[in-house]
Amino acid sequence: MKDKTYDGFTAEERDAMKERARELKATSRRGARAANADGESEVLAKIAEMPESDRALGERLHAIIKANAPTLTPKLWYGMPAYAKDGKVVCFFQSAQKFKTRYATLGFSDVATLDDGAMWPNSFALTRLTPADEARIGALVKQATS
Repeated sequence: MKDKTYDGFTAEERDAMKERARELKATSRRGARAANADGESEVLAKIAEMPESDRALGERLHAIIKANAPTLTPKLWYGMPAYAKDGKVVCFFQSAQKFKTRYATLGFSDVATLDDGAMWPNSFALTRLTPADEARIGALVKQATS
């Protein structure tokens, strides 16, 4: 029996890095203004590629974020739907399928103003969304962009 050793990045992590490199290259070719215009269609296309359970979460999150933080610009970030302010990612959605995990993730970057004392959450596991969850996410997105 062979011992399994760590080779570095997983195949999924390498794929995400390659996607990010493609995103940066495409943005530099198109220019920032054109990239912003294409961002929403790219995000919606990426969500449409997801398995049904992740797709439903992604579509709902997209609608919640657009309704509660209309100033955020949709874009792809490491192949994931993300929402940026002044070019910097504020929040993102990672499907469970992306890294073969048991739940999807809604994450916030350090740009998000969610500060609450000395400790606060910056990502949330999602398996489904209830109306209460949707309201909480809407409030978090508003706070993150204030």
